[in-house]
Amino acid sequence: MRRTTAEIVREYGPFPGVDHVHGVTFDGQHVWFAAGDKLIAFDPASGKTLRSIDVAAHAGTAFDGQHLFQLAEDRIQKIDPKTGRVLATIPAPGGGGDSGLTWAEGTLWVGQYRDRKIHQVDPQTGAILRTIESSRFVTGVTWIDGELWHATWEGDESDLRRVDPRTGEVLEKIEMPPGVEVSGLESDGGDQFFCGGGRSGKVRAVRRPKRGPATGSGSEIPVDSTSK
Repeated sequence: MRRTTAEIVREYGPFPGVDHVHGVTFDGQHVWFAAGDKLIAFDPASGKTLRSIDVAAHAGTAFDGQHLFQLAEDRIQKIDPKTGRVLATIPAPGGGGDSGLTWAEGTLWVGQYRDRKIHQVDPQTGAILRTIESSRFVTGVTWIDGELWHATWEGDESDLRRVDPRTGEVLEKIEMPPGVEVSGLESDGGDQFFCGGGRSGKVRAVRRPKRGPATGSGSEIPVDSTSK
């Protein structure tokens, strides 16, 4: 397993009126984060807050290219980012113990914090399609270049882990400095991760380590996850 120390490229926040950052996502231009009773968007170039949507936002956040998805207690809400309207709701697989949320190839991937699991979920029905076990509490979840990554947070220790999407085996680990929490995780589609900072009220950009020769295992989304 490859281990590296996190390179924090930039910190955003704290933001006015925000004492806790939960989920984080990226729509290609703006970073969105969940702040309990609202979703807030900011420009990652300037750090300037652009807008907010009043909606229950207690955990993970995702973007499918058109809509936002937001965990709110025991449900997942599909939200129109232009109007802020909740368009649909499905049950969350953890029944309120859910943490991270991301979108990949037509399905949602939902982290379970204390259950130490990641579920692949049908975005129309909430049906669980696949479950991956983790060895630590799972917070944020993201896919990038066919790689599944998740964040962990136990005590004052957090790290980012690349795992085999079939077996859950840890293939790579990025260790955060002691006391730096990661509550949410999303890739920018390139060489950075956006990490929700939990009780710090901040969002941090962390560099994604450059990859050497292909490692083979776990480098692609399993074929049956692309069926939707």
